[in-house]
Amino acid sequence: MDVSTIANLINAFAVTAGVIFAATQIRDYRRQRRRDAMLNLVRSFQSPTFARGLRRLIELPNNASAEKIREILGPEGEDMIVHVNATWETIGVLLFHGELTIDIIDDFFSGPILISWRKLLPYTTDLRQRYQRDTWSEWFQWLAERMMERESRTPAVPAYIAHRDWKKL
Repeated sequence: MDVSTIANLINAFAVTAGVIFAATQIRDYRRQRRRDAMLNLVRSFQSPTFARGLRRLIELPNNASAEKIREILGPEGEDMIVHVNATWETIGVLLFHGELTIDIIDDFFSGPILISWRKLLPYTTDLRQRYQRDTWSEWFQWLAERMMERESRTPAVPAYIAHRDWKKL
């Protein structure tokens, strides 16, 4: 082999190694970004404001009108509901853009999302009409509909049942 052939082989090897290294770095970056998004999701759920708002929301009576919801919550309670709603909106956007997986959202929040949507539907409809804005809670609705579709195909099974035979490897 002459020097130019050896140089070409070394060059080809270096380029190939560089491409492999770059692909590995991109994969690791995406994995880290997804992990960070999931950790932020958990942190949002752990905030005192979110927890208080979710508790107030869950305790609302079924089929309550928007007026009844306002009467029960009062202005401070409505502020907490807005916080919960904004969290569900954020999760919906992150799912749509592929930053979170539906499996993770389902594991963390399927029940609270579906209960929240059921309880807040009259309130959300009223706000959309009041502000003439059909985009109010649009991603929350989209997220709830995805969760309903998922549960219509595969009913929810609690983790303590679904994974009762789990063994740490």
